[in-house]
Amino acid sequence: MSSRPAAPTAEAAALDALFLARAVALSREHMERGAGGPFGAVVAVDGRMVAEGWNQVTSTNDPTAHAEVVAIRRACAALGRFDLVGATLYTSCEPCPMCLASALWARVGRIVYANTRTDAADIAFDDAPFYDEVKRAPDTTLLRMEHRPSAEALAVFRDWAAKTDKIAY
Repeated sequence: MSSRPAAPTAEAAALDALFLARAVALSREHMERGAGGPFGAVVAVDGRMVAEGWNQVTSTNDPTAHAEVVAIRRACAALGRFDLVGATLYTSCEPCPMCLASALWARVGRIVYANTRTDAADIAFDDAPFYDEVKRAPDTTLLRMEHRPSAEALAVFRDWAAKTDKIAY
């Protein structure tokens, strides 16, 4: 038995094409306006667009303002919740590790993308070092990381674990 998902219906395929085209259009529009790099993203839930985002790294001086992160933040705000269970993230390019992690934390159900990480590397957006970095042990990372154990930090974690009114995420 195959574990491949069933082929999408014609309607689902048409929505995918529509939302992906919108993500690509956002990438061009905002790149040409000078907002940032050539990346756009759309979040859709139940066949309707919930939010859009585009790369705003250089226009906001925020290195985390990638199109996918912006779209995720806007979608969560629009929906009034911190998860995107059941949502699809459409993006003009395969997400970088930060954006992929953001989508995973948001519990996005599916990602549909146009350009690949190789296409991005070809225009000087090479995420390979970051993908490699995620695999490294903390003592071998490119960015110096120092473990400084703290009894108080552990106490905060223990208190969180015992907290009865916490909102798990």
